[in-house]
Amino acid sequence: MPKVLEFKLPDLGEGLTEAEIVRWLVEVGDVVAVDQPVVEVETAKAMVEVPCPYGGVVTARFGEEGTELPVGSPLLTVAVGAAASARTEAAPDPSPVPSAAPVSGEAESSGNVLVGYGTAAAVARRRRIRPEAARGPVATAVAEVTPAVVEVTPAVVEHDGPVPVISPLVRRLARENGLDLRALKGSGPDGLILRSDVEGVIREAEQAPAPAPTPAVAASTAVGERVPLRGMRGAVADKLSRSRTEIPDATCWVDADATELMAARTAMNQAGGPPVSVIALLARICTAALARFPELNSTVDMASREIVRLPGVHLGFAAQTERGLVVPVVRDAHARNVDELSAEFARLTESARKGSLTPAELTGGTFTLNNYGVFGVDGSTPIINHPEAAMLGVGRIVPKPWVHEGELAVRKVVQLSLTFDHRVCDGGTAGGFLRYVADCVERPTLLLRTL
Repeated sequence: MPKVLEFKLPDLGEGLTEAEIVRWLVEVGDVVAVDQPVVEVETAKAMVEVPCPYGGVVTARFGEEGTELPVGSPLLTVAVGAAASARTEAAPDPSPVPSAAPVSGEAESSGNVLVGYGTAAAVARRRRIRPEAARGPVATAVAEVTPAVVEVTPAVVEHDGPVPVISPLVRRLARENGLDLRALKGSGPDGLILRSDVEGVIREAEQAPAPAPTPAVAASTAVGERVPLRGMRGAVADKLSRSRTEIPDATCWVDADATELMAARTAMNQAGGPPVSVIALLARICTAALARFPELNSTVDMASREIVRLPGVHLGFAAQTERGLVVPVVRDAHARNVDELSAEFARLTESARKGSLTPAELTGGTFTLNNYGVFGVDGSTPIINHPEAAMLGVGRIVPKPWVHEGELAVRKVVQLSLTFDHRVCDGGTAGGFLRYVADCVERPTLLLRTL
């Protein structure tokens, strides 16, 4: 007798609480093996394939592609057992209710962890409280809100016969105010319409609130394309907003003559071996500069009101991918030479393009190097990658007129921008860091003094 086991969205690590279904890899009725990837999901940090801990026939899937599910919510159900080894007929309902009550798989499986499936019970985890409307695969119905229009209508009575009005003043008052006396109910003897009846209706009409005008924004919100901020894009939006909200940042910049740096790179590559990238050279300059100015390799703990200077440099670098901006991290960049930095940058960049970066490769940075010059721009004001304390931006390296050794010459010039948290240092430290970086760019042999 087969059992129907429910597979819940596992904890993908790094404190993530939800993931978006990007692509289903199985259909209802498919036979899956243990640890076979069944769905591709995108978290706030990476896109990963989720393997199923059960082998059997998929009897139900929960959620359409594009749906965001909280960790621990049902992902799919699998019929396991001898009878389930054969392919079964299953209704192709995209969000079906299993025909049999699912049996919790936690007693036989590992609980909600992604790697290993080896624990006996699910561990307690912190979950961000999410609005109920955002949960579940069912689209939330949006109720139309129509401004309440209070229409004050006097009690009316239709008269078939002559209008019971005696006073000509009452008739005149009604005519001047656009009232139909045949629609009024008189309070006098035998329904006689009195002056007070007409005046009462006029007062009610004057006191009735005017219909609320339709908000102009209603028309604008009904049109246009809406792109939800969720998954990686949502995480980036949250981080950038938090950075600008919490960090009092300042930016300084300087132009530098990069001719000698580019010549040094050419000489390195002509010597043979794997090619050396420009960003690897700049990264090596950064780590040397951070050794001189450790204030910029720190974070601020406002709970204890302390600046925490970090012992190692984990260098993040901005990489633009088809799925948006990601910041892979080169671990222990301060302990790597140029060749090792080049290899690691190449590996992480390739993983970023494939979307296969792990959460661990996207977290833990202490300083970020942003080479936006690849987009063909000279300058920018980088937003600090919270909770770091600084970011170095590098523009494009292009030939420009430059005064070199007292004469005007065409040199390869680059603009360097440093955005820093003003709580961790003042402008003197930031300027000293940036000047040292610029000096190394202009005269790479200066690095020999710090190696």
